[in-house]
Amino acid sequence: MFRRGVLGGAALAGAAMVLPKPALAQPAASRVLKFIPQANLSTIDPFWTTAYIARNHAYMVYDQLYAVDDDYKVHPAAAAGHVVEDEGRRWVFTLRPGLRFHDGEPVRAQDAVASIQRWARRDAFGQRLLTQTEEMAALDDLRFQIRLKKPFPMMLDAFAKVTTPCLYIMPERVARTDPFQQITDATGSGPYRFRRDEWVPGAKAVWERNAAYQPFGEGVARNTAGPHVAHFDRVEWHVINDPGTAAASVQSGEIDWWEQPTADLFPSLARNRNVVVEVADPMGLIGTFRPNHLTAPFDNPAVRRAVLTCISQMDMMTAVIGDDPKLKRDKVGFFAPASPFGTTAGLEAYRGSIEQARREIQAAGAMGQKLVLMNATDLASINACGLVGADLFKRMGFDVDYVATDWGTVVQRRASREPLEKGGWSGFFTFWSAVDHWNPAGHNALRGNGAQAWFGWPDIPEIERQRDAWFDAPDAAAAKAATDAISRAAFEGVPYVPTGQYFQPTAYRRSLTGVLKGPPLFWNVRRA
Repeated sequence: MFRRGVLGGAALAGAAMVLPKPALAQPAASRVLKFIPQANLSTIDPFWTTAYIARNHAYMVYDQLYAVDDDYKVHPAAAAGHVVEDEGRRWVFTLRPGLRFHDGEPVRAQDAVASIQRWARRDAFGQRLLTQTEEMAALDDLRFQIRLKKPFPMMLDAFAKVTTPCLYIMPERVARTDPFQQITDATGSGPYRFRRDEWVPGAKAVWERNAAYQPFGEGVARNTAGPHVAHFDRVEWHVINDPGTAAASVQSGEIDWWEQPTADLFPSLARNRNVVVEVADPMGLIGTFRPNHLTAPFDNPAVRRAVLTCISQMDMMTAVIGDDPKLKRDKVGFFAPASPFGTTAGLEAYRGSIEQARREIQAAGAMGQKLVLMNATDLASINACGLVGADLFKRMGFDVDYVATDWGTVVQRRASREPLEKGGWSGFFTFWSAVDHWNPAGHNALRGNGAQAWFGWPDIPEIERQRDAWFDAPDAAAAKAATDAISRAAFEGVPYVPTGQYFQPTAYRRSLTGVLKGPPLFWNVRRA
């Protein structure tokens, strides 16, 4: 078996807006970083949800065993290292000595084991690991072992990945929480402590520097690898739903960093000599429409295919990011276009025809059926897709119940398996980093394992069979053939509808230095 990393190959180039260096503006509070997040932090459990907002919180609070640099190469983090024995069937990991949780308790091997077990129940990559695991146990306070039924060469990729859910180390007492129940205790070992007493969901969240934290890792910070040095005493997230107010706050210096400015405000922000506007994640974001496979009308695969028949990816991405061709692309399937596993197999399903879609819906007996569409109006990208989608579904012939709400509510409600009349849902739009769609290993939205799948719960056995074939592929050609087969099965069973790709600029005050590429990370950033 050969090793297939999370990433392999050149990343797509982002469209940075380069400005001349001006005189630095004086910040109002040099030891406090004020940030406008993409959405409300509605849960602090990064295993329970795939929402990036919970992941971004978790990177401040927790450590990972391994981390990745800008080239997605894996480096030790909380793990000092490992040895592999018995022809790849036994892995022994050693934690760095001296690691402590925020409550002063040492980080032990038992904590790591419990965290892996909880994470693996919710993650596509982790679920595969569990199927191959014979035993996972602590050997002493600093060492634990994983004994496997057969080799799992991608172990470190699984532990280091930035695709959600990411593996973070929690105290054993917290990690023993049922993985399908949300934790309420955010005790970690990371560079910041979560101030639960200052958390006002929908308005504000606060983290305080962990003075006892000892950064580890070699060299300089790159993506999640390297030393995690906290230069601010506090990080404050302020939820500002009005884009004009958010832009004005960044331009005046009241706010330091706006994660996802809206496309209409890029020009005015870029004209401000004290503001940097650049693409945050050069891998881009891939849009999806997630149907609920348990409820009508999308319990019928013919109806799901009808959405593919009429949707226009370019129209969707234009609504999200505007007219700049450098910031959007269509012809996006079930794997990231830049990935070595990117494939066009099945893309002919996109026909751009409302008339044909209506005929398919009529033939499926779904014309006029009720469709409950949840839309997060506080996330500009999702809101744009939701508005275009609601109009599209109406023209297709559905009775659309459009539920305008915030992303936090969508995150909570999408876990419901109830029928529509009892508060259930039919579908929602969302976005994933292209890294999440790089290969079948961590692609949570592409699982077809029914009740164990990500929200929407598609039951598509052929996807699972071909996913197994990918993991077991003896060479690159066999792996590529398996991903092509997964793509064809996905276009037939439609676990979700790809809606295109775009590249999201972020905006921050030029007085900030050390802003890293990838997810919004709050170590390494300092005020000049």
